[in-house]
Amino acid sequence: MTDPIQDVAHLGHVEMYTDKFDDSLDFFTRVYGLKLSGIDGDSAYLRAWDDYEFCTLKLTRHHTTGVGHIGYRVVSPEALERRVASIEASDYKVIGWIDGDPSHGRAFRFQDPFGHVFELYWETNRYKADDADKAALKNMSSRFHAQGACPRRIDHLNLLADDVSVFRDFMQTCLGSRVTEQIQLDNGRLGGCWFTINNKTYDLACTEEHGRGNARLHHVTYAMDQREDILRAADIFLENGVHIETGPHKHAIQGTFFLYVWEPAGNRVELANAGARLILAPDWETVTWTETERKKGQAWGLKTIETFHTHGTPPVMESE
Repeated sequence: MTDPIQDVAHLGHVEMYTDKFDDSLDFFTRVYGLKLSGIDGDSAYLRAWDDYEFCTLKLTRHHTTGVGHIGYRVVSPEALERRVASIEASDYKVIGWIDGDPSHGRAFRFQDPFGHVFELYWETNRYKADDADKAALKNMSSRFHAQGACPRRIDHLNLLADDVSVFRDFMQTCLGSRVTEQIQLDNGRLGGCWFTINNKTYDLACTEEHGRGNARLHHVTYAMDQREDILRAADIFLENGVHIETGPHKHAIQGTFFLYVWEPAGNRVELANAGARLILAPDWETVTWTETERKKGQAWGLKTIETFHTHGTPPVMESE
């Protein structure tokens, strides 16, 4: 057994594309309940009330939907250089250094075999609350607010790939991720992997692409404090005409209490409560679920609906 790579600290932010920018921004602020840190050009920088960084969701005006890039923060400048050297020595596509944006400093970009763009960075712009947004407790990033569903922090995202095994190798090589749970299909392929680079149970999942797309997003998730918050959010979404795809319910994999909706442009977003689950064992053994077990449905028997397997963004054109 080799020691784990511990150069990467946490999932920092996700850039989401939208072809309905104004509607999407209204949803994420007024209904979903994120805070707007600022707007720069075609991008809005959003965060949950206890995210310490300036941005955890970069919402960008675009001709289509999906994910622009995924940003991870490393543990130090030296860790960034180590990761860059390792990625450059690999066979994965290197995009190179960028100057950053209002949310963080320079970053190193690279690409997985399915077209998703990742970046690693150290220098970050921490959110600085003004008097109106300063929390009563100095260990909170900003004031709790009751706008919309009001999640606490970014939690994870789910990407789609034609071959989950190939994506697993990418995550282990480039980020040093561990696989905490996985789905083993009867045909020998992996149906999904759940990855972590710290003590959270997962910060990124990859599931098999069934929609014939490329570089697609399945969903982005923010965390709530308790299940009751998600039940309240379901009523908020209902009152605002938001498409509730599935839930509230509990996942069998990872045990997460969940609610999935589509924002106005069609990107799937989730609210989740993982409870107190952490991976503290340094020798954690990957939990493997069989295809038969997964066909039983979610933890309490809810069957997984068809769109959950086929809907991703950007949409696949009929000619593709």
